[in-house]
Amino acid sequence: MESAIQLLNSMLMSLGVEAWVAEVFIIVFLTLVVNFVQRRIVKRLGARVRRTPNPWDDALVGSIDRPLTVLIWIVGLAFAVKIIQDVKPAAIFEAVWPIRDVGVIACMAWFLTRFIQRAENNIAASKEARGETYDRTTLDAIGKLLRLSVIITAALVALQTLGYSVSGVLAFGGIGGLAVGLAAREMLANFFGGLMVYMDRPFAVGDWVRSPDRDIEGTVEKIGWRLTVIRAFDSRPLYVPNATFTSIAVQNPSRMHNRRIYETIGVRYDDASKMEDILKEVKQMIGNHPGIDTNKTLMVNFNAFGASSLDFFIYCMTKTTAWAEYHAVKQDVLFKVFEIIDQHGAEIAFPTRTIHVPEGISAPQSMEAQAA
Repeated sequence: MESAIQLLNSMLMSLGVEAWVAEVFIIVFLTLVVNFVQRRIVKRLGARVRRTPNPWDDALVGSIDRPLTVLIWIVGLAFAVKIIQDVKPAAIFEAVWPIRDVGVIACMAWFLTRFIQRAENNIAASKEARGETYDRTTLDAIGKLLRLSVIITAALVALQTLGYSVSGVLAFGGIGGLAVGLAAREMLANFFGGLMVYMDRPFAVGDWVRSPDRDIEGTVEKIGWRLTVIRAFDSRPLYVPNATFTSIAVQNPSRMHNRRIYETIGVRYDDASKMEDILKEVKQMIGNHPGIDTNKTLMVNFNAFGASSLDFFIYCMTKTTAWAEYHAVKQDVLFKVFEIIDQHGAEIAFPTRTIHVPEGISAPQSMEAQAA
């Protein structure tokens, strides 16, 4: 390799090219060669690691290609500029070395953030492929905290490299914390609201949530540091600032154990003598229904004398929590209640009004008297 470089250098010198130009050309050429070789190696490694079930090696190889390319060019061009500076010194070249150092730190931070993001996605995909349960919200929170830590650390190291005192920067941050808090209190409120969501975990990605205090209902799609994205049931996206969740009540129906059937049914007053048998049979039917959880509260009771009906209520819990399956079970229960009432020769009541006409008064006269 060294002999090839000397040969290339002698060839350029024989063509009348100055030595420093030849050296710059060789550095740039070698940078191209090294970059080409590393891209081929990374590509072959990527093809191999994709066949393995380990999510870490795939994330490592898939994250290193672009940062490594930029790093190689930063180092190569810095060497080329060093050669030019030795021959033709200029004040502008003094800025190359701090830029090189900061560029190297930025490439390392870029690689680490890409690695964390890819590892997070690979872990989630592998668990879903195997059918394993995991907490997506916790995984997202850990990934975001790690990436934030990498960015903050890289920024502090870059400042130290540029000659700034990190302790002074941190002290300035403490002094300026009040000003930042006043200027960006809403942003900080959303940040800490998101932190509380990650810590308390009242809901996770994929949960159905609703709030009785606000017009918020839908499926959680994303929990960010500033806002949470909720997809409403009419497919509208709702962007809710995280600070909102610190001041409202949030219901999470996705975490219910059962769904409740609570219905009031009215029977005609003419069928009062059949009510007791109807209630016994309805209760027996619900107790034997395969979709009803008999370990929970189960009630079928005469409840009230209505305006035009004798009312009884049904109170029970379904085994399923799925919305569609719940309605199928509820529909079957109500159909069976209707059949039981019909089998006893009774009827479900509907609003009626009975007018009693005293003897000796015709119907028109009685209506006129009531109207008066």
